[in-house]
Amino acid sequence: MDEAQELAVLRLLTEVCGTDAIDQERDVDLFDAGLLDSLGFTHLLVGLEDDLGIRVPPTAVERDEVSTVNRILTFVSERL
Repeated sequence: MDEAQELAVLRLLTEVCGTDAIDQERDVDLFDAGLLDSLGFTHLLVGLEDDLGIRVPPTAVERDEVSTVNRILTFVSERL
């Protein structure tokens, strides 16, 4: 993943989570912290498809794979 792609993911996460603090603590569980829920997760997947061309059905993703910023970045990187 290049820097522009990483910034696109972080920008999308900031929008979905409603805070730019997600970049400061990249290993915090976003679901446990109340920053990401099932609706937000769906918005994240739609945004990844629109912005980066990554198509992943929500049912094909385990919560643990995308529970933190770092895990989301790895998830996206593996699909680019």
